[in-house]
Amino acid sequence: MLKESEIIQFMEEDTSSDKKRFARVSQRYYEGEHDIRNYRLYYYNADGQLVEDKTRSNIKISHPFFTELVDQEVQYMLSGKDGFVKSDIPELQNELDSYFNENEDFTSELYEVLTGAITKGFEYMYAYKNSEDRIAFQCADSLGVVEVRAKDTQDGCDYVIYWYVDRIVKDNKKIKRIQVWNKDQTYFYVQEEEGKLELDTSVEINPRPHTLYKKGDSDELYYEGFGFIPFFRLDNCQKQFSGLKSIKELIDDYDLMSCGLSNNLQDASEYLVVVKGFQGDSLDELVHNVKTKKHIGVDGDDGGDVEFKTVDVPYDARKTKLELDEKNIYRFGMGFNSAQLGDGNITNIVIKSRYALLDLKCNKLEIRLRQFLRKILKVVLAEINDLNDTDYQQKDVYFEFEREVMTNASDNASIEKTDAETEQVKINTLLNLASTLDQETIVQNICDVLDINYEDIKSKLPVEDEIDLMSAQNDIKNVPIEDESTTELTGNDNQVKAETEDEIGKPLNGAQTQSLLSIIAQYKQGQLTANEAVSIISLSLAISEQKARSLLHLPSVTSNE
Repeated sequence: MLKESEIIQFMEEDTSSDKKRFARVSQRYYEGEHDIRNYRLYYYNADGQLVEDKTRSNIKISHPFFTELVDQEVQYMLSGKDGFVKSDIPELQNELDSYFNENEDFTSELYEVLTGAITKGFEYMYAYKNSEDRIAFQCADSLGVVEVRAKDTQDGCDYVIYWYVDRIVKDNKKIKRIQVWNKDQTYFYVQEEEGKLELDTSVEINPRPHTLYKKGDSDELYYEGFGFIPFFRLDNCQKQFSGLKSIKELIDDYDLMSCGLSNNLQDASEYLVVVKGFQGDSLDELVHNVKTKKHIGVDGDDGGDVEFKTVDVPYDARKTKLELDEKNIYRFGMGFNSAQLGDGNITNIVIKSRYALLDLKCNKLEIRLRQFLRKILKVVLAEINDLNDTDYQQKDVYFEFEREVMTNASDNASIEKTDAETEQVKINTLLNLASTLDQETIVQNICDVLDINYEDIKSKLPVEDEIDLMSAQNDIKNVPIEDESTTELTGNDNQVKAETEDEIGKPLNGAQTQSLLSIIAQYKQGQLTANEAVSIISLSLAISEQKARSLLHLPSVTSNE
């Protein structure tokens, strides 16, 4: 076991490391606490001394670009709605959903881990047993996690030290809670300020195994270790660099330029005072009188005079510099700048191109996220197999991350219309083959086009010899395809559409709806016979002939007729 002196030594070395030092800076920037907050103005007084100028404007505004870039990457990575842990085995998928996809606690912790990894360069998650005696996971702040390698310890074992400052304050002194984990158990310590480490007496069993639980109604306490240190690290990149590293100077420059412009505009209302022939008090007193009393006295015998001048604000130059900084922040931060969308009247292709850098960044992180989840999955599968007496393997599970992007609504409508027209062409082609293909083959292919399960409607199809396929073939060619974006449905049309959708079990697209309404209209105008209209509707929509007759308000035909 680690000695107390070793624990303190490892914690001090870790805290003072360059990696942790920049991680703290990155966390500060994510929280909006930029270096500009400490910016001060100075000037040389009449005695040549450098003093702080507290009379000039000194606006200090942090611009949270880094916060936006981090949150943007996290949301984009986990934007899919159907979960990301998948299996083709239904029973296993149900189990995985309970641990991952449908577990809000895990999802919330994963968001925290991703945010921490991108912000600080790396973040941890550890496993524990919850109140239901199931494996659960929680994010651990990497600023307080120290990985201790076996080669650096006196006993030759690996450890993880996890510490944090307790909210409880005793005599206004900080209290550190320190946990030391090995592969079997955890030791709990407490430290006041930088004093001596002591075993935490508030912990009932100390040291204690990783898991404590009871069986059934028994009060007997059972315990066991995981057999490994249950801490899992997610790195932002191979060298554990924070996402801030490449853009910190740019953000600082933007803050400085923006605040400088604000200061210029704030001070523009004040004048520069030019005093000629001044024979009065000291220069410091002169400045004091101008700033406070708003007046001074001058010697008029020698032509003394006072002039008030203004300074032009370098607005255009600062604006250009701000625009350049902003462009480079999103460029080198590899983010999506929503300001580039303008009024939103751009195509989906252009929008997708704006996501190119963000996609590249997420592709690299996704590889590491998969490796991270594999380690967690190993622990979860072990518990699933133990509880259900199964033998599921890692190969039975895969990860699928879907990323949602903004789209242009009018572009989507145009694409949908094109797809609908394409579907109609495919159906017409199939009907043209009616003389050479059997009814079942044609209907199966039409179902594939319309994304309908053939087995669900197979029993509803009429007998083949009851359908005049050649007639349907000739008549369907005359069914016009109207532009769904310019055609509005009447109340009756909507009723027909709703009845049809109920029958086939899925919504009709624009082309299908307009084709159906056109057939009904041609029937009412006498251009199609009742049998012809029934045959076309039944075949093209894969519904029963009886239902097609009802859509045309025709009497049902019994089996004896």
